[in-house]
Amino acid sequence: MKTFALGYGDTTVEVKLDGARSVQVLTGESIPPVRDFKQAFLEAVGPECIESPPLGELIFPADKVTVVISDITRFWMRQDQVCAQLIPYLHDTLGVPYENIVILIALGTHRPQTEDEMKQLVTPEIYEKVKVVNHDCLAPDLEFLGVTTRGTRVFVNPLAVGRKVILIGGTIHHLMAGYGGGRKNILPGICGKTTITQNHIHSLSPTLPRSNPLIGMGILGQNPVNEDMNEVAAMVAPVFGINVVMDSQSGNCRLFCGHFLRAWEESCRVVQQLMGIPIRKKADVVVVSCGGYPKDINLYQAVKAMINAAEAVKEGGRLIFLAECREGGGAPSYFSWIDSLRRGTLDADLRRDFTIAGYIFYASCEAMAKAEVLMLTRIPAETLDGMGARVFADIDDLLGEADFKDKDVYVMPYGGYTVPYLKDTED
Repeated sequence: MKTFALGYGDTTVEVKLDGARSVQVLTGESIPPVRDFKQAFLEAVGPECIESPPLGELIFPADKVTVVISDITRFWMRQDQVCAQLIPYLHDTLGVPYENIVILIALGTHRPQTEDEMKQLVTPEIYEKVKVVNHDCLAPDLEFLGVTTRGTRVFVNPLAVGRKVILIGGTIHHLMAGYGGGRKNILPGICGKTTITQNHIHSLSPTLPRSNPLIGMGILGQNPVNEDMNEVAAMVAPVFGINVVMDSQSGNCRLFCGHFLRAWEESCRVVQQLMGIPIRKKADVVVVSCGGYPKDINLYQAVKAMINAAEAVKEGGRLIFLAECREGGGAPSYFSWIDSLRRGTLDADLRRDFTIAGYIFYASCEAMAKAEVLMLTRIPAETLDGMGARVFADIDDLLGEADFKDKDVYVMPYGGYTVPYLKDTED
């Protein structure tokens, strides 16, 4: 009998796999964090640049520079460390006056950042030296750049037009776009709401009431969401990209800098090597934990682990999902869609009024439909009624309903970071 202690809120729960035929733990690779970040930065923006001249050959003292960063929900990428190196480099080494530099926070449709959050994102020292601005996707002065081949009307923040744009982002698997980071700091990051909606609605199948089969974690080729984002980013034409790759423990792994698209694509390949987990077959049972708090603070944050785990379980198999969710379902922008689900109008309602949070709820329901979901959580069972999960408040009660005998089992201790994919048996 194998026993695993898996993260659940601030503690762990023990899962005993009585009688399992086979047990495999799916975890990502770990790379030691960067020890000398300043030196790593200088090498990454200099001799290690990918398909680009060094940053020092692209920026001149008279230039006006916009540095685009992600918001506080992406603080795990520790872009504060990048800003702490980049801004002094632009000013002290390249001679750009502080007044010529603006840091633009790529909010997409998220709420504005507070002053304290801005200081956290860029460091208090940098906040005092350069202007830091929240993007507003509803602002009346957004610049119109044209229309993509997929019909997306492109409106962007005016600070990305007529200035040299530098992108800072963290690369990670993404449910709709394949991977986050890179061009996502342009779209949705600094685009208008209509642009964001027109792009993201490609997440739904154009003909069937389901997700578009061309999108998904780690999928870039022919992914309409990704390809549309690339086209919009090319309209902005950032002069440089800085991409941070992290391991599952949020330690800095590597910086990939240079051409805004090519350097990011290289970072995606490394993320796949670290977090993409090849499997030869799908399992009868998958046990998945988010890794504990804050990754399982609410269902909106936790479902990424469950969605990933659903890729590793057989159709009609069993998925054991450990997510405390002390704050319940999460923001109303996500969990209020359960009303549409219960009415049987989720697909139609989302197509009529598409939101990112709404699509994540939609994908959550699709994942739960793939298998029997036994969920350990603090969310009351009646609150989740209709989503397709059997809810338990006690791990012993849950395990009493689980049947591991003669089953092939996968265990995912950090499900949000681990992306299983079927590997060709001939490889």
